Amino acid sequence: MEYRKPADIERRSMEIIGEELSRRGIALPEDIAPVMKRVIHTTADFEYLDTLTFTRDAVDLGVRALQDGTPIVTDTKMALAGISKPGLGKLGSRAMCYMADDDVAEEAKKRETTRAAVSVEKAVMEAPGCIYAVGNAPTALLELIRQMERGFRPALIIGVPVGFVNVVEAKEATLSVCRELNVPAIVARGRKGGSTVAAAICNALIYRAADRKER
Repeated sequence: MEYRKPADIERRSMEIIGEELSRRGIALPEDIAPVMKRVIHTTADFEYLDTLTFTRDAVDLGVRALQDGTPIVTDTKMALAGISKPGLGKLGSRAMCYMADDDVAEEAKKRETTRAAVSVEKAVMEAPGCIYAVGNAPTALLELIRQMERGFRPALIIGVPVGFVNVVEAKEATLSVCRELNVPAIVARGRKGGSTVAAAICNALIYRAADRKER
């Protein structure tokens, strides 16, 4: 059968993922299943079953934050573009990215650091308690760690940058600090990740939050 409608393609994709999980004898916990399946749907990569890591109650805490209208801050315009705006609208929430702001670029150049790090500083000032979704820049995670050590407490950190330099170390450090400080986190350990993965995780949380709100 040929699938043409986007909704039908997504539904069949999720069915295929469910069938594959069943063949592998994997029964995902109810809370993380929607997030894991959406990441696999986005990447066609079942390795995330082993690498996508959740701190205790991270999904439920992220969903509750979205139900309260907590904004999402991303480290790339690509992740921002991929986040469901209609879904956020239902929750009274919004998504933002400061990476292209002139003041961020100017400050990063002056201090010879990355715009990702400076954008975190701006998020701490303008959106305290936000959900921070990192899909590209490990330096954003490292700055989030520094800010948490100074008292900043995001509602949730989604740490899924992709690459080779600083990536694995930044993710592991994020998990360690978040567990120590009881900050919820969803982290893709290892080198894999990306802006599309960050957006997929955000959308899974948004859809779950909107569904709960409509009940």
